[in-house]
Amino acid sequence: MSPCKGKTSWPELVGINAEVARKIIERENPNVKAISLPDDSTVVTPIIKCYRVRLFVDKQDVVTKTPIIG
Repeated sequence: MSPCKGKTSWPELVGINAEVARKIIERENPNVKAISLPDDSTVVTPIIKCYRVRLFVDKQDVVTKTPIIG
């Protein structure tokens, strides 16, 4: 179980526009802020932050991986 409050994962958002995904995530869990990163990002901190959701996006700004708190 996650120590973070509210919804922690959004698998249903894979394949949609990052801005639309960001609005959905922040509406469904007002405790977080969604940030976009290139889907080929290799340098990400493994530290879990309950206020952050990473959106991995392709060159067309489409979500490529399940957004999760972290």
